[in-house]
Amino acid sequence: MQALMNAIASFTSGHTIAVYLFIFFGKILEVSISTLRTVLINKGMRVVGCIIAAIEYILWLFITASVLTGYQEDPMKAIALTLAFALGNYIGSWMDEKLALGLCAVSVYLPSGAESLQLASFLREKGFGLTVLDGQGIDGEQKYVLQLTLKRKRTNEAIAIINDFTPNAFITVGQVSSVKGGYIKGAASKLPALFGRGRNAERDS
Repeated sequence: MQALMNAIASFTSGHTIAVYLFIFFGKILEVSISTLRTVLINKGMRVVGCIIAAIEYILWLFITASVLTGYQEDPMKAIALTLAFALGNYIGSWMDEKLALGLCAVSVYLPSGAESLQLASFLREKGFGLTVLDGQGIDGEQKYVLQLTLKRKRTNEAIAIINDFTPNAFITVGQVSSVKGGYIKGAASKLPALFGRGRNAERDS
């Protein structure tokens, strides 16, 4: 391990294009997985997040520390590090969006109670679990609120169905850290179970 660290330190002390590329792409990787780690921990996957944190810190030692010891003599290293940090945050948020880990809550407010019941029936046919709540609009007319808890990767699908059914629906989307009971089709995940997340956080009916 000491030999590896010495070799990396010797390499990063140089002033070649290879060194700048090493710093740039290494920092992008570090910040990207840092963003992913934060997302996983917020969603209850703490053990996975801790493993990623260890990898992140190793990368920090090799990348950031090597720049901090010589950035005054070679400002290009600091510039490469700064640009990579910004880009890494963008890539990390993009990864979170594409992976769509965890659950979210969708609330749907429709102008007509009849439309609400029809939409609720249609969504259930598509495999979405939901609850219908009584509501009342400003005009005193009875309305219904549809509340769905679903996997994040199905959010766009649900919103597309709702918009096609009723384009003037009012929709809110929020994140869910955990749930217990209820119906979430296909929500059981091998990853949370493997790394110690509560078994009843996500389940099928």
